[in-house]
Amino acid sequence: MKIHAQVKGSHQLTRDFAKRTNGIALGSIGEKSFRTSEPPLIFSAASPIGKDASEGVVNENFEVHNYPGMYIIDGSIMPANPGVNPSLTITALAEYAMSKIPVKK
Repeated sequence: MKIHAQVKGSHQLTRDFAKRTNGIALGSIGEKSFRTSEPPLIFSAASPIGKDASEGVVNENFEVHNYPGMYIIDGSIMPANPGVNPSLTITALAEYAMSKIPVKK
């Protein structure tokens, strides 16, 4: 099944929004070249960082509040969509998180 690049009304909506915000309506390379859509990278910070459980799911070391030894090491700790493919950012966060986990004796 091929997913077409244009969802009815989406291009006009984008143009209208760009005009109202003094922006420029742009598409993707795949959309123009291959007439296919690209899925958006949407992040909602499902496991946000916070100083305690009332502010977030994990602490600054990615350890889940009130669950010692349990860590979340994936893209869910990202606070927002970075606007680009997040694979390197997630990898960097995972490496940082791993450096914070204490070595077992």
